[in-house]
Amino acid sequence: MNARLQLISRYRGFIAGSVQREFQTKYRNSILGAAWTVLNPLAMIVVYTVIFSQVMRSRLPDTNAEFAYSIYLCAGVLSWGLFSEIASRAQTMFIENAGLIKKISFPRICLPIIVVANAGINFGIIFGLFTVFLVLSGNFPGLPYVALVPVYLVMVAFAIGLGIILGVLNVFFRDVGQFFAILLQFWFWFTPVVYPVTVLPEHIRDLLRWNPMAPVIGAAQDILVRHRWPDWSTLWPVALVALLLCMLAMHLFRKRAGEMVDQL
Repeated sequence: MNARLQLISRYRGFIAGSVQREFQTKYRNSILGAAWTVLNPLAMIVVYTVIFSQVMRSRLPDTNAEFAYSIYLCAGVLSWGLFSEIASRAQTMFIENAGLIKKISFPRICLPIIVVANAGINFGIIFGLFTVFLVLSGNFPGLPYVALVPVYLVMVAFAIGLGIILGVLNVFFRDVGQFFAILLQFWFWFTPVVYPVTVLPEHIRDLLRWNPMAPVIGAAQDILVRHRWPDWSTLWPVALVALLLCMLAMHLFRKRAGEMVDQL
């Protein structure tokens, strides 16, 4: 582990340069450039706030706060967006960087780090604006806000572990990427992102115990909407699954690294 960390540290310039290059490429030839990273999430927050809290007068069943449902939506959608971006980008990262892998010698573990870093920057900008909205609207959760750090760390570990496994499999079986894209759509609606758990029938709620994203999204929503600490007992099984996925991902990656280069 120490040797791997030293190797990553030695290639930190390569990682930072790749992250910067991807960020710049995303907005190249755009008049507003990086300003779109602010405008897009800002528009989403405004739409959710105006439409659901002012026009539709939507309310959560367990709270009377004016912006509760808008915050619930933003918390769910932003959290799911982070998971989806990491997992989706990770399962295509080896194929997308095939030319780089063949021509340049560098630790392949840098690729998932770059994926997480890029997703983290995008999420940080969006979530920063969302936090400003919480403060200005008087809905900042206070001290429980710090609990978002371990909650999102669990989510990132789960996403990158799953993504690396899918990424390796996708090199050999290209149908994996297509299947995962379809699975994500069903997974999104099977997770209480845009609807509260209380609207589901009891037998459907029991099935959510098998959805590792449900307690993670629910924890973020509890913190941001209800201003309370998450139920840690529901998160430790997800953390354990995330750890196992990361271990399996690294084992699979090391075992198939040579074959992947030939296949690419």
